[in-house]
Amino acid sequence: MRLIRTSSTDPELVYFADEHQIPSYAILSHVWEEEEVTFQHMQDPSSIKKMKGWSKIARACELARSEDREYIWIDTCCIDKSSSSELSEAINSMYRYYVEAQVCYAYLADVQSDLPRSLDFTFRVCKWFTRGWTLQELIAPKTVVFFAQDWEKIGTKASLQGIITEITGIPAGVLLKNDAKEMSIAKRMSWAAGRKTTRIEDRAYSLMGIFGVFMPPIY
Repeated sequence: MRLIRTSSTDPELVYFADEHQIPSYAILSHVWEEEEVTFQHMQDPSSIKKMKGWSKIARACELARSEDREYIWIDTCCIDKSSSSELSEAINSMYRYYVEAQVCYAYLADVQSDLPRSLDFTFRVCKWFTRGWTLQELIAPKTVVFFAQDWEKIGTKASLQGIITEITGIPAGVLLKNDAKEMSIAKRMSWAAGRKTTRIEDRAYSLMGIFGVFMPPIY
């Protein structure tokens, strides 16, 4: 597992071969946009600061650092997707990555922070709630903190549980206690209805953790 060291002046990826020696870490949940910073881009720190996706990584690292968290995992750049074996391992481990994170920062790039939460239409219809991968990123972590486009804190999974249940149909017990395995297969499938992924195969792969399935992905 690779993590970004948040205390470094330039972004630094640190590889941990032994899963028993992985330090505590934060994790980022977001919707992929244009010019995301990949593992390959991270090999040239001087160039990535000009990319659109860099500010998201920089702000996430800054946030983690402000909370004394030395490491953070971000899917865009912590996986070498050119390696089929590494990609397969990461996809099969993704749910566990989110379960074991100290905190998940959910960045909602299309949500404004200057509206009351009870009336915030943009929160209810934001793209984050329509994507396939973010379903497990909502359920798996113990703590999810939501941030608007300007990185102002909106609330937590616990404080916003009521509206999140309205949006997703996921009951409070699953959101707050991660007891999805107690729910029927049909119920769990209903949470994914209408969600989209860029690759059609990911509609299945993004649900593997929720159903406890392990399989080699084939694109």
